[in-house]
Formats: sequence, C-alpha cells, structure tokens
Amino acid sequence: MKNLKGIFSALLVSFNKDGSINEKGLRQIIRYNIDKMKVDGLYVGGSTGENFMLSTAEKKEIFRIAKDEAKDQVALIAQVGSVNLHEAVELGKYATELGYDSLSAVTPFYYKFSFPEIKHYYETIIAETGNNMIVYSIPFLTGVNIGVEQFGELYKNPKVLGVKFTAGDFYLLERLKKAYPNHLIWAGFDEMMLPAASLGVDGAIGSTFNVNGVRARQIFELTKAGKLQEALEIQHVTNDLIEGILANGLYLTIKELLKLDGVDAGYCREPMTAAASDKQLAVAKELKAKYLS
Repeated sequence: MKNLKGIFSALLVSFNKDGSINEKGLRQIIRYNIDKMKVDGLYVGGSTGENFMLSTAEKKEIFRIAKDEAKDQVALIAQVGSVNLHEAVELGKYATELGYDSLSAVTPFYYKFSFPEIKHYYETIIAETGNNMIVYSIPFLTGVNIGVEQFGELYKNPKVLGVKFTAGDFYLLERLKKAYPNHLIWAGFDEMMLPAASLGVDGAIGSTFNVNGVRARQIFELTKAGKLQEALEIQHVTNDLIEGILANGLYLTIKELLKLDGVDAGYCREPMTAAASDKQLAVAKELKAKYLS
C-alpha cells in the first residue's frame, strides 16, 4: 500500500453531452492532476465525480480508467459508498481487484440509520473486500454526525485507517486527532486547509485541487512548517478563487477552467446543468486570468 498522506484530488469526471463517460477527457483530467498539479493521489468516485448519479457499471468503468491511466504513479482511493450495501460491496471488490490502495465509503444517507447500522455497513464492506477503509464523513450533505466515541468503535477494526473529514466542526477534528493519533484525517474543505493543517491533519482531499493543487500543497506544507503568515496569504488567494468558483457553479466552473488549459473536461451529468452559459464561461475566463495563469 502506498503512503496515503498528502494532497489528493477528488477526481472530476468528463462526460459527453449525452451523459456518457468521456474516457479520453477523463484520462486527460487524470494526467493533468498527476503531471501538472503534482498530487500525491486521487480520490475516485466521490461527490466531485458526480458519483451518486451514476450506475454501478459506470462507477466501475471510472475506477478502471483511473487505475489504467494512473498505474502506480500515485496513490488511489476508491469511494464505493452507497445506500445500497450490495452495490458498495460489489464496487469495493472490483476496486480491490484493480489494486486500489484503500476504499472509502460515505456514511449511509437518506434514511436515518442508527450507529449500529452504520457500523455494520462498514464492517460488511471491509469483511467482504479485505481492503482498507476510510470513513467519508460529510454531515452537511448526509445528515449523519459521528461522535468521538463512535469513531472509536469504528476504529476497533484495524482496517479502518481514518476519516475524510468534510465538516466545519474543528473542535471535533481536534478531539479526534488527540483521541486517535494513529488514525489519519484528511481535510475535506479546501477553503479551510490552513486551520485543518494547523490541527494536525495528515492530508487533504479536495475538488478544487484539480486546478489549484499546487497552492493547496503550499498551504499544507507552510502550515506544517509553522510559516503561518505565508500560508495565510496563499489561503486568501485560494479562497478568493474558491469564492468565485462557488458563485459560478462548482463543478461546471472547474471543468471550464480545465478546458481553458487544454483539458477535455466535458459536460456535467444531468440533472446538474450540463454546460456552462456564456456568462459562466466569461467568469471562468476571468478566474483563470486572475488566479491560475
């Protein structure tokens, strides 16, 4: 297993106008992340990959393409979580056979699952696949909050490596790092990289790293080195960029920024807005010129 610490892009996926996977474009996005953003790894099949709108076969195809293109150049994490546990297991087995370094799974959502049900979900995926597991905690989208003691219950399984922490509760983050120093935490909010790094996270997984990965590493490493003022200046620039991206449409805008650098990032998957409007494209060009040239 490769080192799973560091900067991971939450991988974007290129789609054709009809919603099918654009393999050529996806491969270009992967190469851009590895060759230009210099990321340590890719988090494949997450929210940024528009995963929860895809069929099981499409998810497998993305896992296959990502592994085939990246080979062993960077670490690979496969997000296999689903409300359908059978699908999660099927995807987990497939990614494990492909050689992914770890699985990750979003907490089961929509229904108000009890913690014993959530624990059973993770235990089942691990038992059926034999692979490592990273809990994907994103409460603002799932409505699922896991406390310190509950994480301790999950961490009793040695295959659970840690958590992708996409939450603004930095008190909980600090408590987790103190309580379980041997378990890893990946920060999930790009706009809060500096405070997360100052609390000792082991890495970060972010959607904007597809275009802003170099700055993300600078913030992470400067903060770890105690150079907080320098890190803060880069965080300010990063957050100006993020503010512009969010106001213009998150995934659409990142794809347009990639296109402006020659990457065939394609369309978004409906029911998301598939293509950028002229106004959105104009904003993307302004962001590119101001922050990414």
